[in-house]
Amino acid sequence: MSLWYSKTIDEIKTELQTDLRKGLSSEEAKKRLETYGPNQFEEQKRASIWKKLWEQINSLLIWILIAASVISAFVGEVTDAIIILLVVALNAVIGVVQESKAEKALEELKKMSSPKAIVRRDGEIKEIPSEEVVPGDIILIDAGRSIPADLRLFDSANFQVEESALTGESVPVTKDAHWLTDEEVPLGDQVNMAFMNTVSTYGRGEGIAVSTGMNTEMGKIAKMLGQQSQEITPLQKKLDQLGKILGIGALIISAMMFVVGFFQGRDVLDMFLIAISLAVAAIPEGMVAIVTIVLAIGMQVMSKKNAIVRKLPAVETLGSVSVICSDKTGTLTQNKMTVTKVFLNGQLQSMEEFHKNSNVGDTAKQFFTGMMLCNDATENSGDPTEIALNIAGKKIGYSKKNVDEQYKRIFELPFDSDRKMMTTVHKTSEGYFSVTKGALESLLPLLTSVNIDGTVRPISEEDKRSIQRAAEEMSDQALRVLAVARKDVVSEEEFNENLESDLTFLGLVGMIDPPREEVKDSIRQTKQAGIRTVMITGDHQMTALAIAKELGIAKDITETMTGKELDETTDEQLQNRVKTVRVFARVSPEHKVRIVKALKANGQIVSMTGDGVNDAPSLKQADVGVAMGITGTDVAKGASDIILTDDNFATIVAAAQKGRNIFQNIKKAILFLLSCNLGEITALFIAILLGLPAPLTAVQILWVNLITDTLPAIALGMDPDDPDVMKMKPRNSKESILHGNYSYTILNGMLIGLLTLFAFLFGLAYYTGADSIFSINYAHISDDALTHAQTMAFITLSFSQLMHSLNLRSQRKSIFQVGLFTNMYLLGAIFVGLVIQSLLVYVPFLNAAFDIHYLTTSDLLFLLLVSITPVIVNEIVKVFKRIWRKDPTTV
Repeated sequence: MSLWYSKTIDEIKTELQTDLRKGLSSEEAKKRLETYGPNQFEEQKRASIWKKLWEQINSLLIWILIAASVISAFVGEVTDAIIILLVVALNAVIGVVQESKAEKALEELKKMSSPKAIVRRDGEIKEIPSEEVVPGDIILIDAGRSIPADLRLFDSANFQVEESALTGESVPVTKDAHWLTDEEVPLGDQVNMAFMNTVSTYGRGEGIAVSTGMNTEMGKIAKMLGQQSQEITPLQKKLDQLGKILGIGALIISAMMFVVGFFQGRDVLDMFLIAISLAVAAIPEGMVAIVTIVLAIGMQVMSKKNAIVRKLPAVETLGSVSVICSDKTGTLTQNKMTVTKVFLNGQLQSMEEFHKNSNVGDTAKQFFTGMMLCNDATENSGDPTEIALNIAGKKIGYSKKNVDEQYKRIFELPFDSDRKMMTTVHKTSEGYFSVTKGALESLLPLLTSVNIDGTVRPISEEDKRSIQRAAEEMSDQALRVLAVARKDVVSEEEFNENLESDLTFLGLVGMIDPPREEVKDSIRQTKQAGIRTVMITGDHQMTALAIAKELGIAKDITETMTGKELDETTDEQLQNRVKTVRVFARVSPEHKVRIVKALKANGQIVSMTGDGVNDAPSLKQADVGVAMGITGTDVAKGASDIILTDDNFATIVAAAQKGRNIFQNIKKAILFLLSCNLGEITALFIAILLGLPAPLTAVQILWVNLITDTLPAIALGMDPDDPDVMKMKPRNSKESILHGNYSYTILNGMLIGLLTLFAFLFGLAYYTGADSIFSINYAHISDDALTHAQTMAFITLSFSQLMHSLNLRSQRKSIFQVGLFTNMYLLGAIFVGLVIQSLLVYVPFLNAAFDIHYLTTSDLLFLLLVSITPVIVNEIVKVFKRIWRKDPTTV
């Protein structure tokens, strides 16, 4: 690809066969339009509704459920089949609705195109639609106009371009058509180039269109957005892994039971139905839907806290983030140049210190009014640097409007990129005076006197050294330094270039785009939570480092890396460097994507925040892309997973905290479902192995999985937030969702299963007249006695699972320490579950549909006592845990 900035104008004229004075002919422009295509971005093909639905159901767990429904229908269990398919459909619909807004990044990029362009064609100046601009067109740009294509400038006059959306640099870039270099330089330093969709803020320029449409720098971003595939989130990966384990486990257990039953001489069809029952028991049918519902509820909560979630799984993913990559401009900083230091009367001090002294002498008055007079901006519009000077003067008590009226401007020498200064002449009742502001290296040789505490005296070498030291100290802090000087003018005959000689030095002003006030505390919080913050910006290295130091992101230059260094680093080397680098400066959009990929290759879960077009590809590449809602471009929002409506970095931390709590709650729900299903497997498995009748029917198992278990699982997903969650380290992305909870889940599942089996055997013994559960005559069990015993097993299973949900609120704190009434949703779910199960027993047409026997009051009381056992056992275990760890209160 051509490095246009390194070529001379003559080389480009020859290569593109164009004429600077006449431009292209209309006929040639038409040919090139056919060759290169319109100057616009290619549309990205949107996924159809069917494809979106396919993506929602294309997982092993869902396929196993669909297979189970087909088999159930085949063997006559139509109710089971319908219920399973309803669960699958519910999950798919919720997912599609939440993600129904297709990616709009490329569409928004297209909308950003400048509607009109001023070109020179056929020797005449014409205004044409920007889509018709072709390589070789001569483009004319004035202040306020959007750049219609990538241009190589051949003429410029005080030409400044706002490029923050592309490069991340916070101040407009002064362009110089005559600048040339053989070295490879980043976008922000290519000062003889102007890029598509950036905006001219000052002066004028002319350039040759060298790239259009998808070949522009903006086009490259569009290509990257189109090429990136959507990766699945950590939670999705874990659920897929869990689904595979459960699916394989279900098949193995079902096959084992079928073989065992076959050799026991049982009826083949009966054993097939039991095998299906076991498969149903092994898979928590409601798990996928419950996770989706909990995420959706979390999304609603986060929206109230200024974080709009565009993609549902991002709610949880943000909670697992271990690295936050943040753009500097507008995200960590205010995107507003601010005067922070001044050098007055031989003293360098901050603006805060100056305010405290509150003694504005004659020198300070001339200094602050001078910077407002030699200024073309207002407090709200104009060059960001000049706006900052006006606001600084206002803080001291001066008004731009008032000083302009008091000291009328009658002559000026405009800013020039060669002189690097600007001079204005103002009238007073006593005569005239001029104010000059600009770069110190330009003004210092012109100084002949200095104003100290209202007294003007000849400037000494020591004065110059002092001024130079102050400027260097401010530069070391990455402040942009301007000098302000004054000169008394006797008559209008002096209104010429000599105004910029024999100047009296007033002071220096240092400014920077300062950090947002709340960011420092937020970064401190992320550190405590084990989350690393990395700054990635298109701004200069020292500017970025200064902000990073102030925010506590980095300590010294060894923790920084530039785009030029990135170009010289391989992907393997970068993967190692990102472990220690905290600030990446002067980087391009491609660099940002490489950095995110390198971090992810190290096993990090990466969040990327940003607001500019240049951030869009990396926002999409990251595990969680977070865009700014106020200052963010539509492209950045379209590529993101989460949008912050208040543009506040602190909101990211609050969202991460919520995400962590949501994951904890999802984990509680999943552990609850798995232990309950394991209880069902235990009861069936042991019964079949011992040659007993099945204690539960397939429809009863499905009912418990989909109805009785679902409500408590959702309620656990809404458990109150843990205030200490941000004191924990991010979880390992490779950890299983059951990490550290295998024994807890297995033991509780077995306990529920054994209690269910005990209730079944007790019912058989009682209603067959046996002396004990060991003396039951299984050859002479009536259908009525079997149904009665299965009903007791069914009610014990559902009641004990409802009670077990209380244990999941904390594995170490007692339910009384957690607060029995702090999750009213769970208490409500338990109550509703008890009522529903009671209705199945006592409403005639319902107990007939579920093949359930009427229970006596003594039956019910006995089952309630048995069902509360999991809570009693877990509370005793928790006591021993707290004693063992000598920690009576913590989780």
